[in-house]
Amino acid sequence: MKLKFNLFVLLTFFYLNVAAQETNAPKFGKGIFNIVAKDSTWSMKIGARMQFLADFRDSNESNFLVRRARLKFDGFAYSPKLKYKIELGLSNRDIGGSSIYTGNAPRIILDAVMKYNFAKNLEFWFGQTKLPGNRERVISSANMQMVDRSILNARFNIDRDMGIQLRHHFTISDHFVVREILSISKGEGRNVVWRNLGGWQYTGRVELLPMGNFTGKGDYFGSDLKREPKPKLSIAAGYNLNHNAVRTRGNQGSFMTTDNGFYETNISNVFVDAILKYKGFSFMTEYANRNSDNPFATNGDGTETGDKVQVGQGYNFQSGYLFKNNWEISGRYSHVKLDKKITGKEPEIQYTLGLSKFLVGHSLKVQSDVSLIDTNLTNKVLMWRVQFDIHF
Repeated sequence: MKLKFNLFVLLTFFYLNVAAQETNAPKFGKGIFNIVAKDSTWSMKIGARMQFLADFRDSNESNFLVRRARLKFDGFAYSPKLKYKIELGLSNRDIGGSSIYTGNAPRIILDAVMKYNFAKNLEFWFGQTKLPGNRERVISSANMQMVDRSILNARFNIDRDMGIQLRHHFTISDHFVVREILSISKGEGRNVVWRNLGGWQYTGRVELLPMGNFTGKGDYFGSDLKREPKPKLSIAAGYNLNHNAVRTRGNQGSFMTTDNGFYETNISNVFVDAILKYKGFSFMTEYANRNSDNPFATNGDGTETGDKVQVGQGYNFQSGYLFKNNWEISGRYSHVKLDKKITGKEPEIQYTLGLSKFLVGHSLKVQSDVSLIDTNLTNKVLMWRVQFDIHF
C-alpha cells in the first residue's frame, strides 16, 4: 500500500506540474511530449526508445536481449541560446561496466551537457557527451543504417567523456559549408568519478560540405530517408591525443594499473570519413588509426604488467539503397588490423548484408543483417541478427 501511495503522489505531482505548462504532443518519433513554460523561460522535450535484438551464430550461440532502453530530455533554460541534453541508459548493456573508477555505481548517465550559443555560428558545450571522433560513433544508435555499428567502431571509437567543446561553422560560397570542432576532456571516459588519473584528452575535427547542408541533418543519420534531390557530400578528418592515457584504448578499454599506480603513455587517434547521399542511395566510408609512444605497460622496475595499448588501424565501406516503399538493402565491408606484435590479435574482416523496413523513418523500424566474420582467413563465423527499434 505504501508503494502504491508513493507512486500515486509522484504521478499526481507530475501531472499537476505538466498541467501548469503549455504542453504540445509532437509527432511520432519527436518525443513523448513537449513542455514550454508560460513565460517561455524554459522548455523540456521528453523522449524514450527501445531496441530489441535477437542474435544467432553458427557456433550454436544465440541471444535475445533488450539491446538499448533509454530516456532523453532536452530543451532550453532561460534563453533559447542556452540548451541542454540529458540521456539516461536503463538496459544492462547501457549501464554495465561499473568499477571503483565509477564509484562502484551503474553508468546510467550517457549524456549530461549544456550548449551555449554565445556568438553567431559559435557554440560552447560543457558536460559529458560524445567526443567529435569517427562519424559512425557520433551517429545515434537510434539512427543506424544497419543493426549495429562496425568492428572498426568497436575497436577505435573514443565515445563519451567529460569536458568542454567549441563548435563553429561558416560558409565559403553560396553552398560550401565548413564545420570545426575542438574539445578538451578529462581523458578517462564517461562516468569516471576519480580525480584526473593521467593527462588530458584533446580532440579536433573538420568537416567539409562542398554541396551544402544535408536535408534534416542527414549527414548524421544512416540511410537516405530524405531522398536528397541533389547530391550531398561531407568529407571529414579528426585527430585525438590522449596525453598520459591510463587505459588501453585512450579513454576506453581496461585501466593499466601498475605496482605503484597507473601506467601512462601518449595515445593518438586519426579519423578520416566521408558520406554521400542522393535519391535514396547512400555511401559512407571511414578510416581509423591508433598509435602510442610506448604501448607496453610496465611496472616501476621495468617489468611488463601484461596490459598493452590496442595499436592498429581499420577501414570500413558501407552503402545502401532505399526503395520508394521504404525497404532498404545495404552492405558493409570492414577490416581491422591491430599490431599483432603488440596485441597478439589476428586481423579481422567482416562482410555484412542488411535488410531494413522503415515504418516511420528511424522512429519505428525492423532491421536484419547477416555477417561473415573472418579472423586470420581460418576462423569463420556466420552471424544473423534481427532488431526491432522504436522511439518516441
